[in-house]
Amino acid sequence: MASPPNILVLCTGNSCRSQLLHGYLRQLLGARAAVYSAGVETHGLNPRAVQVMAEDGVDIAQHTSNHVAEYAAVPFHYVLTVCDHAQEACPVFPSSAQKLHHNFADPAKATGSEAEILAQFRRVRDEVKAYANGFVQNHFGAKSA
Repeated sequence: MASPPNILVLCTGNSCRSQLLHGYLRQLLGARAAVYSAGVETHGLNPRAVQVMAEDGVDIAQHTSNHVAEYAAVPFHYVLTVCDHAQEACPVFPSSAQKLHHNFADPAKATGSEAEILAQFRRVRDEVKAYANGFVQNHFGAKSA
């Protein structure tokens, strides 16, 4: 039996957008894939990302902010970049990895009141969730959650 495919979600700091997608893909795919997330830098897990995911029933509180170099030896089937900076700075992966890109706004750069900032996090979370559902449907033939 073949091992499940490895998926890497890559963004700049591995604190928000990649963590959101990591959480949804892990929830949607379960044992059908091994999901990793990393950044071209590490900024630590954003507490607001943890909060808005918990609101949607996904616990990412135990995630860590990892540097992409930590996974250099992992044979990825998919590399998903979720911001333009990560796509531009993405290290070279073996040619067998399918690279997909979608630029999501960085909610960590949101300004305003706490309510306005959380609204931006929720908007990006919902966009990431829709993207995750589409990715799973297109590449794993699964029904969305």
